[in-house]
Parts: sequence; C-alpha cells; structure tokens
Amino acid sequence: MLALSEFLVALILFFLIAHFLKLQWAGRRLPPGPTPLPVIGNLWLLNFHIHHDQFIQLAKTYGNVFTVWLGQRPVIVLNGYRTVKDALVSHSEELTGRPTFPLQLATSGSKGIITSNGHIWKQQRRFGLMTLRNLGLGKRSLEERIQEEAQQLVEVFSAERGRPIDPLPFIVNAVANVICSVVFGHRFSIDDDVFHQLIEATAFLINARKHAWSRIYDLFPWLMERIPGPHKMLFHHWKQLRSYIKQEIRSHREHMTSEPQDLIDFYLNQISKTKGDPFSTYDEENMIQVVHDLFLAGSETTTTTLRWAVLYMVKYPEIQEKVQKELDAVLGSSHIICYEDRKRLPYTNAVIHEVQRYGNIVPVGVPRLCVKQTTLQEFPINKGTIVLPNLSSVLYDPEHWETPRRFNPSHFLDKEGNFVSKEAFIPFSAGQRVCLGEQLARTELFIFFTNLFRAFTFQLPAGTTRINSDIIVAATIQPHPYKICAIQRL
Repeated sequence: MLALSEFLVALILFFLIAHFLKLQWAGRRLPPGPTPLPVIGNLWLLNFHIHHDQFIQLAKTYGNVFTVWLGQRPVIVLNGYRTVKDALVSHSEELTGRPTFPLQLATSGSKGIITSNGHIWKQQRRFGLMTLRNLGLGKRSLEERIQEEAQQLVEVFSAERGRPIDPLPFIVNAVANVICSVVFGHRFSIDDDVFHQLIEATAFLINARKHAWSRIYDLFPWLMERIPGPHKMLFHHWKQLRSYIKQEIRSHREHMTSEPQDLIDFYLNQISKTKGDPFSTYDEENMIQVVHDLFLAGSETTTTTLRWAVLYMVKYPEIQEKVQKELDAVLGSSHIICYEDRKRLPYTNAVIHEVQRYGNIVPVGVPRLCVKQTTLQEFPINKGTIVLPNLSSVLYDPEHWETPRRFNPSHFLDKEGNFVSKEAFIPFSAGQRVCLGEQLARTELFIFFTNLFRAFTFQLPAGTTRINSDIIVAATIQPHPYKICAIQRL
C-alpha cells in the first residue's frame, strides 16, 4: 500500500514538473510575464480575479505588452493609450474574434453578438445596428422614450419627499425600461414581480465573474458540472431569463402586425426573409441570445454609471452646484431636455464624461481573439491568441490625463471652459468590436443625469458624514450600496 501511495505522489510530481516545463517552453514565444504555475497559471498571483490595477502594476515590471496565464491559456495584456489604440484600431481586423471559455459555452455558447465570431457575429451585429437605427437611435422617437423614463424617474424620487433612499431600484427600473421598450416593445411597472425577477437574474449573471468559482469552473468544468455550488444558481437565473425571452417571442409571433414595433418583431421578419438562405444565421437561438445580450448590457452599464454619477455629486457638492447653475442658466425649469442640449452645456457634459472616465465601470475590455497572425509593439502574436485590452490603463494614463486618479471635470474643458473631446476617452472600447449601444448609452446618460440634477439636490442623510466610494469588482466596477436624500429644488 505504501509503495502505491509513493508511486502516485511521484506520478503527480512528474506531471506537475512536466507541465511546468511545457509552460516555460510555450512562454518563450510570448511577451514577457510572471512565471506561471502548473494547472492554475498566474491565477494565484491575481487572487483568481482579473483586476485592472494588478495589470497596471505588472506593466511596470514587464512592459505595456505582457503575458499572464489564466489556467493553461496564455493571455496577452495590453496597457496604456498608445498600445491599446494600436491594437484595437490599427489592428482591428486581426482582433475581431472572441475566445471561448467553458462557463460561457455552458450558457451563451457562441451565439448572439457579444461572444460570437466570424459570419455569425458579422450578421448579428449588422442586424443589431440596423434595427437600433430603425427603432429611432439618433432620432426623436427613441429619445422621446428616454425622456419619458427620465420624467418617470424624477416623479418617483419626488414622491419620496427627501427621505433617505437607495437609488438603485429606481434607476435600474428607468434604465431597464428603455431597453425593454426597444427589445420587447413595452415597459414594466416598478412593482411588477416578473420585472424584479428579470433584474435579479441579470444582476446575478453580471456579478458571477467576480467570484473565484467562475475561474474554477473554467479550469475544471467536468468537475463543477457534477458538484453543487453557486454556479448552479447561475444556470438557474440564465434559464429563467431565457425562458422569459422565449415567452416574449411566442407572444410576438401570435400578435404580429404589418409594421414591426420592436427588435423581436424585426428579428422575426428577418428570419422569414432569409428562410432558405444557406448562409443565414438568423434563427431562434441567435435571436434569444441577441435579446439576452442587449438586455444585460443595456440595463447594467448605464445603471451602474448613473449610480456612480449620483455618488460623485454627493461626494463633491461644489461640482453638483456648478452643474445645477449651468442647467438653470441655459435650460430653465420647463425645457424638455434633449441630447442636442449637450452642446450648450459644456461643464455638465464634461462632468458626465468624467464620471465615465473616473468611474471606469468596464476596466478591462471583453477579451479579443487574434484571428490572423499580427504584430503588437514588435511582439509577434499568433492566430488563436487571447488579447486583453486594459481599458483602465487608458482612462488613467498619466500621459493623457492631468490628474488621472482624481475626479476632475477639467479633463474635458479648455481654458475658456469649452468642452474638449479626448482621444484617450474609450469607455466603450474601440475598433470593430466597439460597444454596439454606445450612442444609446450616451443619450441615456445625458438625459437622465440632466433631468435628475435639474430637479433635485442629492445629499447624505442626516447623521451620515461620508459616502463610501470604494469599488466592488464584478463584471463591471460597482459602488457599494448607499443611501441618499433627493431634495426637491425650487
């Protein structure tokens, strides 16, 4: 028995040493980086999290292009404005792919827009852009929906009469209803139980990646599928959201009109138009995932940015007051705010941009896959290599921002107080994989923000001396829950 146990120990040691040497050999053809361990790679060094600040620190040692191993897969990390722009813009065509991971394959697969590749991605993205335009993106029709939700949000806050509240449920209701009107053709009441289930499912799916078990699943999918744990709850919420989308699709099929009213209508028409086309990727599975992608991305990112906006305005009351003075002087109290008004509100526009830069809610871009051999900063990158753009290293790049680690709206203003665009402002990423909903998000942020701060002064509840501005690292960078008072302005 002792001999058997000694043999097993020796076998395991041999396997680990052989695997370590294999990683060292493979690493010779890659940019420099920390030494990986067998099986887990550099995950121990990253505390089983992909953290933007850790990457910025590693860049000081290994340079702006370096390698980390997520388990047994090497990932090329890009840091700094010049490096990231060169990759995402100058080599955009070569970096259009998306890598696949076991947890992703077990849920979204390679369907839809966010995680798909090649012909599927091109068709689904083209359809998404075309449909958003047809539904009014950049036109008055969709902007009017946002204005209606902004007014509803103002009324909800007003009904609280300055009592301490957590703004999250009110903000997520308003923002999610914009994307609901786009994809489903209707909005939800804040008291709707189905809506609460959808929001809860969305939050769980978004936050799943902050947990170490998601990395462990990617390392040992065959094991995780057979044992209980929080990953089972992830699949439950994923099925719940998918089931509701299927229900909406059935309802749309039964009540189709001659004129499509929302994204599902347009997609059903597209399936009919391309029936029999051997190159068509328009089918129900892709439709479900497109709706899923838009609902998750469209509700989470704008909600989180607005939560940071309220938090920063409470933390910096002098900036809030300056925003309100500009809104009062330029718009007055009765003007219906539209996106075009940003051109007349340089300081307010600068504050919103600084919220996005400093809040940095998507600090590491969605991973790219190199689809053809290329060279980044003199390093050869082979086809099939995963590339990770560290967007926060651009938004905090000291070469492009005067005070990168301080909230400072002057980053977007010239000496005369005029708004100035910055090349290093890329919260929506860049290149061919730039965020599909960038224009929608910009419009929402401006209209929601200006309506809220024209109507209210946000401040801490009595007896509270500071607001927690520490971050929670999940799929997005989120604030800790907080309570504020929305004081009606006269």
